[in-house]
Amino acid sequence: MKIAWRMKYLLAASAAVLVAAGPLAPAATAEPDMPLYNSAQTNFLNGNESAGLADLAQLLLEHPDDAQALALQAIWSDYTGDLITRELALSRLNAVDAGLAQGTRNVLGAIGAAVGTLPNPLPALIGPGTGIAVLGYGLLPDGTMRPELVNRLTAAWIQAIAAPWAPIVVTGGNPQNGVAEGAAMAGWLVAHGIPADRVLVEDRAGSTVQNALYSTRLLRDAGATSAVVVTSPNHIRRAVADFMVAGTRVVGAMTSLDQLVSQLPPPNRAGQRGIYLDATRTFLLPSER
Repeated sequence: MKIAWRMKYLLAASAAVLVAAGPLAPAATAEPDMPLYNSAQTNFLNGNESAGLADLAQLLLEHPDDAQALALQAIWSDYTGDLITRELALSRLNAVDAGLAQGTRNVLGAIGAAVGTLPNPLPALIGPGTGIAVLGYGLLPDGTMRPELVNRLTAAWIQAIAAPWAPIVVTGGNPQNGVAEGAAMAGWLVAHGIPADRVLVEDRAGSTVQNALYSTRLLRDAGATSAVVVTSPNHIRRAVADFMVAGTRVVGAMTSLDQLVSQLPPPNRAGQRGIYLDATRTFLLPSER
């Protein structure tokens, strides 16, 4: 299912754990700005932030009211530590689209909160209205699960036992031998005593961004306004950021034990790049236009 970046409103995450992002800006209509925007996004994808920001600066000289370019400039200036350019971009964006400006600030808050998240092998203490979201991991060619996915499911099982009322979303597509990650995960949980009616299967996602966007919808449909996110220690911060930006209030970040100690320190700036990149995708800023 293709995610349309033109949607009018998107709930994103706040530093306090919930982000309510405003309307995204309409697509730019002037043809000359499209190569610069696309070049900037390609540079960000390839890890060349200085070139990407230079592309945006040139674009904004020609089209100073380009809301999407201003949002990207603010986010990547924050990544590079250029706080003056970040704040100037947000100020200009606020004059163009106040909702998108607030959403962009909240995305930055979500990134900061996610970077500060600690992997935790213990179940969170949660009440009604909170679900559990378990992220998939690539299956073997024969459709069976790799040990890392079993480790994630074991952590999710512990959380599910600690909160027997909570709906559980298992999310992952990428089928192997006709089996999607979500289906394999659901089968494991049910085989280990979790009632089938507690398990909601999301079997289309091919990335962490899609895990977050698709699972957020399922959680809301199940009446969950918040979630414990369950994945591996080396994946938890990016997953938390994506779920927060997608509109899920994250109240717990549970992980498997594998490589836990090595993942306790917060990532350095270079290690945060993937979190920033994912956040722009989850915020539905187009990768090209």
